[in-house]
Amino acid sequence: MPAFSLMIQGTTSDAGKSTLVTALCRLFTRRGIQVAPFKPQNMALNSAVTKDGNEIGRAQAVQAYAAGLEPHVDMNPILLKPNTDTGAQVIIQGKAVGNMNAVGYHEYKSIAKTAALDSYHRLAEQYQAVLIEGAGSPAEINLRARDIANMGFAESINCPVIIIADIDKGGVFAHLVGTLDLLSQSEQDRVIGFVINRFRGDISLLQSGLDWLEERTGKPVLGVLPFLKGFHLESEDAVAKSPIKNDSNAKLNIVIPIMPRTSNHTDWDALRLHPDVQVTLVGANETIPPADLVILPGSKSVQSDLAFLRQEGWEDYLNKHLRYGGKVIGICGGYQMLGEQLLDPLGLENHEPNTNAPGFGWIPMQTELKEEKQLKQRHGKLIFVADSKVTGYEIHSGVSQFSNATAYKHFAELENGEKEGYVSDDNQIIGTYLHGVFDHPEALQALLNWAGVDQAAAFDYDQYRDSEINRLADSAEQHMDIDALIEQCRAFQHPTTP
Repeated sequence: MPAFSLMIQGTTSDAGKSTLVTALCRLFTRRGIQVAPFKPQNMALNSAVTKDGNEIGRAQAVQAYAAGLEPHVDMNPILLKPNTDTGAQVIIQGKAVGNMNAVGYHEYKSIAKTAALDSYHRLAEQYQAVLIEGAGSPAEINLRARDIANMGFAESINCPVIIIADIDKGGVFAHLVGTLDLLSQSEQDRVIGFVINRFRGDISLLQSGLDWLEERTGKPVLGVLPFLKGFHLESEDAVAKSPIKNDSNAKLNIVIPIMPRTSNHTDWDALRLHPDVQVTLVGANETIPPADLVILPGSKSVQSDLAFLRQEGWEDYLNKHLRYGGKVIGICGGYQMLGEQLLDPLGLENHEPNTNAPGFGWIPMQTELKEEKQLKQRHGKLIFVADSKVTGYEIHSGVSQFSNATAYKHFAELENGEKEGYVSDDNQIIGTYLHGVFDHPEALQALLNWAGVDQAAAFDYDQYRDSEINRLADSAEQHMDIDALIEQCRAFQHPTTP
């Protein structure tokens, strides 16, 4: 068993659970503690592929990186990828087991919990500490029965809990007191303290509130973490639409549509951070601005997101954009949309067999949805740019085929000699199944040059991410007593629930 486990739960979604676990992974690693991140259940369209071809939430992959580990499927044994407002693809220990609606999954939770506990115990046998991230809030009364994401899991393994709240949202004391009050006595007893996240201003003005909170609840405030200006860490799920920067002098303007089921939007993080690039994200009912490059991103529901784009006027926009020399990159689902046909003979996406849809028709291929999902880490080189390395990963169910009579240029040559993707003869359109295609600095520079940026500035996304994790960890080190926290976790004793 590990020396200790600790679970971070939040008063709300986006309270800072993922970032606190990331910071603690880095801080524990600095202290020589072998630590692994873990999230029993994650609902997100942002995912990562492990070396052995399993799918986990992206946040756990980032946390593994912070701990100096290779991401592993046991770090996130249950991943739910929403494909409708009431249903999701259910992924258990890295593999899809089917689509379920909310009621069906609620009945399935007892099976899912067994998988989550199996994964946790495997990690607990290998590492000195396990840092566990909750999901949403433990005070969601309608989800308390059969809970495997928050207190239900903490009770099962008998671990201490920290509750974190985001003061930037407002109402932080109500969030913390209300959350604690809605927990059972056994659950309240395992809460060892609170963390307040994203504080701005003079801490002395907050002190009276902290004193009141500790007196009211009997729980200590373990830290008040400041708002980190300009901080960037790969998002677990929600698309952050606010621009990282607004640069009217950018060398390249990129426009990306945000669709209802956009997936893996971390694909363009390196672009949003690049000094030569301005990225504009366009949602529903928003005016589409002029662009040098349009990126069609991945999608969990390609046919319905394609219909959304047509409804929003993107087909006419793209026709005009290409006619005037603009460039387009389609990634995964966006690549499939650029083809001629989207075929769903088994009704995997639409729940009706033989549901087909015409694509935009700019790439001479058709895509058929298959039951088996392709999950691979990939590396190789860009074919249309000599000696430019590219890395990425594939997550898709569609299999694309080109017309035998059509000659076309490939985008990349991969590690096994396989040719991948498409580049149009006029050099305006690229299609690829590679997520993360902009993350390698050589590929990023080559693609910016292709898009029209002469002498693009060098930018290494991996180095940037590591520096941001260190900045986050340094802040937590300064505003929390990490050594006291470790001792508190090691000393934690709580009677197991019957």
